[in-house]
Amino acid sequence: MPVRIAESADVDPRAQVGDGSQVWHLAQVREDAVLGERCIVGRGAYVGTGVQVGSDCKIQNYALVYEPASLADGVFVGPAAVLTNDQYPRAINADGSLKSASDWQAVGVEVGRGASIGARAVCVAPVRVGEWATVAAGAVVTKDVPDFAVVAGVPARQVGWVGHAGRPLEQLDDGRWSCPATGTVYEAVGSTLREVV
Repeated sequence: MPVRIAESADVDPRAQVGDGSQVWHLAQVREDAVLGERCIVGRGAYVGTGVQVGSDCKIQNYALVYEPASLADGVFVGPAAVLTNDQYPRAINADGSLKSASDWQAVGVEVGRGASIGARAVCVAPVRVGEWATVAAGAVVTKDVPDFAVVAGVPARQVGWVGHAGRPLEQLDDGRWSCPATGTVYEAVGSTLREVV
C-alpha cells in the first residue's frame, strides 16, 4: 500500500513512514519519528522528534504527541489530545536566561497496545497508559493507567474496566467481568484484568 502525504503536511525526510500510512493536511512529523504501517495522522497533528508509533495507529486532528513518546500498535489518540514531555515546564531558567534544549530532559508518555486517549485529554509525562485502557475525553492523566482500565476526570481516576472492543465491562456474579459486545470474559489479576481463555 502506498504512503499518502498531503501536500501541506510537513514530514521531515529523516522520518520513517510505514506502508499504507497517511499524513493529512498541515500535520507535522519531525525528524527521526517512526510511523508504523497503516497509520493515520490527522489534520494539524504533531508527532515530535524521535517519537515511536506502532502500526495501525490513529492520531486524530490537532493531537500533539511530544518526544520521547512511544505508542504501541493499534493506539488511538483523539482530537486535540496532548502527550506532554516536560515535568517542570519553564520558559526561562532561575537566572532569567531563556531555556534551551540542554536545560531540561524530556520525559515521555508510553501508550500500550490497543489503548485509546480521548479527545482533549492530557497525559502528563512520565506516565504509562496500559494495553487496551481508555482515557476519557478531557481527562488529565498524572499516574500510570492499568491495562484495561477506564480513567476519567481531573486528575484522572479509574472509573471502570473496558475490554478489547472498547465497551465498558459488566461485572458478573462470580466477580469476573464480561464484554457486552463480544461476550469475552475477564478476571482480575492484581491491579489489572486478563482475558479468560
